[in-house]
Amino acid sequence: MKYCQKCGAEMGDDEKFCSKCGHEEGATVVETTKNKNNGLDICIKVFLIIGCVVVSISTYLIGLLWCLPMTIVYFNKTKNGEKVGVGFKVCTLLFVSLISGILMLCKKED
Repeated sequence: MKYCQKCGAEMGDDEKFCSKCGHEEGATVVETTKNKNNGLDICIKVFLIIGCVVVSISTYLIGLLWCLPMTIVYFNKTKNGEKVGVGFKVCTLLFVSLISGILMLCKKED
């Protein structure tokens, strides 16, 4: 399966133009298995947001100083396809959300 380099939309193997954004595939074609853990990523993101809300309420918004940046970093890393380190996962488990930290640790990274 092939994906558009510009917008990430799924393309047929024989297509040269993306049907979503019209981007022309050049000589370099990126073939990837686009996010096998998509459902798990969504669960992690939902529990990160819930964790941010709960921590911010229970600490009178002071908890957002560490919860919000960690959540944003995770969103950006998954968007860019980067790996998330074990230290980050453990810190998420301890300081943001127990459930999302456990899910991150259970997630299989390629």
